[in-house]
Amino acid sequence: MAEREFNVEGMTCGHCELSVQEEVGEVAGVTAVKADHTTGKVVVEGEDYSVDDIAAAVKEAGYTLA
Repeated sequence: MAEREFNVEGMTCGHCELSVQEEVGEVAGVTAVKADHTTGKVVVEGEDYSVDDIAAAVKEAGYTLA
């Protein structure tokens, strides 16, 4: 499994983290997601997922991939 870190703009609380984790977790190829609003980071684990799909999922949650 490959792990990759993304910067996400706009997360301010635990609810934000959960929203991002839920949306990104539904992306094909993603096996685990951990968001942290204090750092603005989202760590995605998995294989064969598209960065464009991650960005779309983050947007769907209401935030922006930086």
